[in-house]
Amino acid sequence: MEIRKRRGRPHIPEIRVEKKEEEEEQPLSPAARLFHAPEFNCNIISVVGLKSKIKPAVIIDGIKQTLIRHPRFSCKLVESGNNQRREQKWVQTKVVAEDHVVIPKIDMHNIENANADAFLDSYVSDLTTIPLDTSKPLWEVHLLDLRTSDAENVAILKIHHSVGDGMSLMSLVLACTRKTSNPDELPSLPNQKSSLSGSRSYSRLFWLVMALWSVAMLVLNTVCDALEFIATAMFLKDTETPIKGNFRLSTSKRMCCVHRTVSFDDLKLIKNAMQMTVNDVILGVSQAGLSQYLKRRYGEQEEPMPKGIRLRAALLDLADIMENGSNCTWGNWIGYIIFPFSISLCDDPLEHLRRAKFIIDRKKNSFEALLTFIVGNFILKSFGVQRAANILKRALSNTTMSFSNMVGPIEEISFYGHPVTYMAPSVYGHPHALTMHFQSYMNKMTVSLTVDPTVISDPHRLCDDWEESLRSIKAAKISLSASPVPQTGVPGVCH
Repeated sequence: MEIRKRRGRPHIPEIRVEKKEEEEEQPLSPAARLFHAPEFNCNIISVVGLKSKIKPAVIIDGIKQTLIRHPRFSCKLVESGNNQRREQKWVQTKVVAEDHVVIPKIDMHNIENANADAFLDSYVSDLTTIPLDTSKPLWEVHLLDLRTSDAENVAILKIHHSVGDGMSLMSLVLACTRKTSNPDELPSLPNQKSSLSGSRSYSRLFWLVMALWSVAMLVLNTVCDALEFIATAMFLKDTETPIKGNFRLSTSKRMCCVHRTVSFDDLKLIKNAMQMTVNDVILGVSQAGLSQYLKRRYGEQEEPMPKGIRLRAALLDLADIMENGSNCTWGNWIGYIIFPFSISLCDDPLEHLRRAKFIIDRKKNSFEALLTFIVGNFILKSFGVQRAANILKRALSNTTMSFSNMVGPIEEISFYGHPVTYMAPSVYGHPHALTMHFQSYMNKMTVSLTVDPTVISDPHRLCDDWEESLRSIKAAKISLSASPVPQTGVPGVCH
């Protein structure tokens, strides 16, 4: 297996067998050991909608030819020692693909349309309560002969987070797919346009002043972000809202996983009109959707929505933020960025976009993600997994949610000969009652929510609010005159 380095987005590796000498045993990396701590027993779960009926023999044969050739998918976790000096290693083992493929028997007589969607939600949620079998490599594939409202059949991939981060696993999964239009070609990903622009006619003095100012702001922003992260790990808590869970207790509970697919063209239309990135638009729409959802929840409790709500998200794998100098390799390379959502009701829906862009532009001019990655590794190596897990759990527990976005193929792909209609990945096991993940594919964007149902019992309504916010922002932009709208500066005031 050869995996090429990539910048800011998953690069698709070519899977091929090579003559190589590999160690039969390899210690887990510090980050991988962290994901096996009780506080962070994290798993990645991805629902893949297919256009055709599943042929299990074809998929199993494809897995044998591709997935199990990767070292991490052919290794099992072996533990030795006691709690004080526990050793964890990846050990090469013989993989029987059939042992990792689950084909449940589904009685379709009483399952139609909406019932099928509810059955899928329940099935995926049940998977969050079943730990992976550590006697074999930590992954499995579920093949559901289930016709839902947006797919003929469904495949579900469940992979322990210690195997790799989202970008690493996305690159591998894409290597297992091919273009539907040409089964011999790997899928294509959208090109990332450089954000560097401007005239070169300015004087050298101007560029020197700008460079010094940029460096000064970079240092200032990094220091402020570092202090906020330290304060969050120690005492700075988000406001207790109806979507903030209490994870001082064990996180081993059933999570609810739902998804909603919207038009990616609508997001790009707003992006181009507002001169933003797709990430800016997603964050702005999410801010508007969360504001509407919280307004309803407070109304149901017959309470006014308080002003000045502190609601922050831990951003993971956000490509546009991490792209500067981020050469990623296989493994868990995760930097956290604490993003404050401005929860308010704005007369102008576009104000949510402007506020989100204002914040994210400042976050881009900071080494917060790199700093949290370096400090996290230092704590892991210096103080051990248990103490690092406690610190990270405390920091994340004081925020409200997790948020991530992943770029996907721009044309239709096939999963071992089965055309894909959508991909809805997410993660669970970390101390948040709400995780929002966004996955682009062709002209679609799939919004995946993983929620604690004891905190958020109506995740589909949150999807409705997100989708309605997208429509209102699109309508507001279309109704504006052709005059330019300022996109920078201090955000305006909302109610």
